[in-house]
Amino acid sequence: MAVIKAHGSLLSTATQRVLLCLYEKEVEFQFVPVNMGAGEHKSENYLSLNPFGQVPAFEEGNLKLFESRAITEYIAHEYTDKGTQLLLPGSNKSMAVLSLWKEVEAHQFDPASSKLAWELFIKPILGMATDSAVVEEYEPKLAKVLDVYETRLSQSKYLACDYFTLADLHHLPNIQCLLGTPAKRLFDSRPHILGRYLTLLAVNE
Repeated sequence: MAVIKAHGSLLSTATQRVLLCLYEKEVEFQFVPVNMGAGEHKSENYLSLNPFGQVPAFEEGNLKLFESRAITEYIAHEYTDKGTQLLLPGSNKSMAVLSLWKEVEAHQFDPASSKLAWELFIKPILGMATDSAVVEEYEPKLAKVLDVYETRLSQSKYLACDYFTLADLHHLPNIQCLLGTPAKRLFDSRPHILGRYLTLLAVNE
């Protein structure tokens, strides 16, 4: 069996998304750290894996993938018989619901949460100053998305159904970052979200 290699930076929530999926699926892999501070992600060798010079990148034999959600999708399907079942096998309707919430995460939740995670969590680690104007702009945007999630999680144990799927997993890295920042108050005021994701994060520690 070909060795799986996951290239990335542990500070990258996109990299964390892939690593979390690999751990959930109980798939053996080799983590290859990419020193972005030294510009390794712009090297010719790395650009052969991800032509956009971003992390993560994924290798399994002749297969090379980039974009974290494409990678997790592959892992979940290729190793469906291992670890946690992260898909919704069965009807087209259930698959559509899962796809819906994955799309919501990518297009509604991620833009605001990633901006806030960068400003409030990553920048301080790197010794950079937080831009308060960016925080003020994106907190209300995230709050609107969380209102939708709060309603959904008052009706369903998880976003797509009554068990943990890729739709939930994709949220965890950014949420974990934000719960360690002043933005935690956005979650504190929404008990269904806070309770569900605190439980998930505790399980995945």
